[in-house]
Order: sequence, then C-alpha cells, then structure tokens
Amino acid sequence: MWLIISIIVLSFLIFFHESGHFLVARFFGVKVEVFSIGFGKKIWTKTYNGTEYAISAIPLGGYVKMKGQDDLNPNEVSSDDDSYNTKAPWKKICILFAGSGANILLAFILYIFIGLYGITTILPTIGKTIDNSPAYKAGLMQGDTILKINGNEIKTWRDLSRNISNQTQEINIEYKRGEKILQTAITPEIKDSKNIFGEDIKQGFIGIAAKGDIARIKYGIDEIIPYAVNETIFAAKLIVLSLQKIIIGILPIEQLGGPIAVVQAIAQAQEIGFIALLGLSALISINLGILNLLPIPALDGGHIVFTLYEWITKRQLNENIAYKLTICGWIILFGLMVLGLYNDIGRIAIKNG
Repeated sequence: MWLIISIIVLSFLIFFHESGHFLVARFFGVKVEVFSIGFGKKIWTKTYNGTEYAISAIPLGGYVKMKGQDDLNPNEVSSDDDSYNTKAPWKKICILFAGSGANILLAFILYIFIGLYGITTILPTIGKTIDNSPAYKAGLMQGDTILKINGNEIKTWRDLSRNISNQTQEINIEYKRGEKILQTAITPEIKDSKNIFGEDIKQGFIGIAAKGDIARIKYGIDEIIPYAVNETIFAAKLIVLSLQKIIIGILPIEQLGGPIAVVQAIAQAQEIGFIALLGLSALISINLGILNLLPIPALDGGHIVFTLYEWITKRQLNENIAYKLTICGWIILFGLMVLGLYNDIGRIAIKNG
C-alpha cells in the first residue's frame, strides 16, 4: 500500500508540473505532441486533439514534448507557426517557468487545505520561565499563553519562536493569564545558538519553555491565505538554503537523497496521517519546482538561461554548443540521481547494521 501511495503522490506532483507547461504552451499556440507521466516505454497512450497522452514505465518524472523542442535532441527545430521555436523569448520563458510555478501553486493550495482542516501542534503556552531572564523580569509566568507579538497573531509555539528569534529590539507581547488579557514589553537577549544546518548563529531569546500542550489549530477564512503564503515561502527558503549549504560544503553531500528516500518519507507520512501526507506533498512539490529552475542544461532552468541568451544577444545559441551542453546536463542529472540512490542505500545499510 505504501508503495502505491508513493507512486500516486509522485505522479500527481509530476502531472501538476507538466500541466503547467502544457497549459501555457497551448495558451501561446504551441502544439503539444506528447504529454507523459513517467519515462521510458509507454504502457498506456491515448491521442486527443493532436496530443498523445501517455503513462510510461518509470514513474520518476514526466515530460511535455512540444513541436520543435526535444530535450534529447536540442537540434530539432520547426519553423511552423505552432512550433515552440517560433515563439518570442518571453513566451518561451513563461512556458518553461510554468512547470515550477504550477508546483509552487499546488503547494500553496495544499497548505490552504491543511490550514482549514487544522494542524496538530504545540500551543504557545509557557511551561517555565527562566530566573532573571527577560521574560521573568517582564512578569511572564508559567501558564501564560502568548496571543500576539508586535501585533502578529500567535497560534503555535513555532509562531512564537519565529517572531522572537530574529528580534534584537524591544518587542510588544500580548498574553492571556486566566481570563485577563495583559501586555508587556521585552528586549530579547542575543545568545549563541545553532541553526538547523548546525551553523553557529546569534539568536534572540527571552527565557521561556513550552508547557507542551498540544491541540489542533484551524485557520479561518480571513487567516488562511496569509498562513498558506507564509508556509509556502518558509518551505521554499528552507529548500533553497539546503541546496546552498550542500553546494558550498556546509552540509555533506551524503545529505543528498534519492528516490528511495522520497518513497520512505512518503510512507512514513501516510502512517502518521492524511494531513502529514499533504504537508510532505507540499514540501516535495516546492522542492520539485525549485530543482527544475536550477541552471542545468536539460532542466527548465537551463532552457531559461539559453532563452535569455537568445533574447539578449538577438541570436540563436550555436546548435553544436547547445547539443553538447544538453548532453552534459543529462550526465550531471544522471550522476546526481546515482549519488542520491547510493546515499539512500548507504543509509539503509547503516540502519540495518
């Protein structure tokens, strides 16, 4: 069952990505010859309105084959009006970006569902106030529930942490004690800490610990859009920073995961519950969107770079150079896939002793 769910989730995310390319391409009058979920041998096909829709044997990706465009053969061109090649550079960039844009939009929609249904989380109720800390001096006590920080509504302990950790100036806190709503002002202490990547950082603290009360928090109609936007931005920043840390060597290359790691994560999420599965799906969707914008030939980001070159220089990239760069791109992608798979197998071997 977990394998079936994993395939369904990945296929759905890929379908959304390719649908972005498909819809924008059709909007600009480009003929789409093939719309495939998966790679390799086609196991199901149906032709409708000039497009062959297919499900292929390897469910680790997908592709939209437009007239006059082929990732495996960048020299394929067509001068017809309904060809990708004849469209203005800005239209090509819109088509190329649409896949990643669709993935980010999907994550945003999933976060809306998650927020409306409710998330199980730790409440912003104080369980302990450290002696002589800023919170202690400001009069905060065990059992107080933080309601607002600098006017921002606080629903979860994570909201509380986000609104304090990056503050160096005085903050205004509204909190509830019993039936009373009270206010106080606190200047956080700046202390040495570590971020999620293990780097040394300076962070604001006020000296409180969570009580640990857990509840399901729902967001109202007036709150749900800001919640979904914030979660989407937070996840995108986390993924971009993770990629940056791997590239510059702060995170070891062993952290790079492959298809096995993704399937394992999906399996674990579906065991926790439907909302956890939706949350992971949103994260994977954003990850898929961002990775496809990397400036690697054969990815959307690489094609965007080629198109920008064409737009700026007013001339086509040399066909031989484009072909060689695309082949290099496929070699890089294949190498990253093999590395991710190697890391996955290594983690399994270590876990099983």
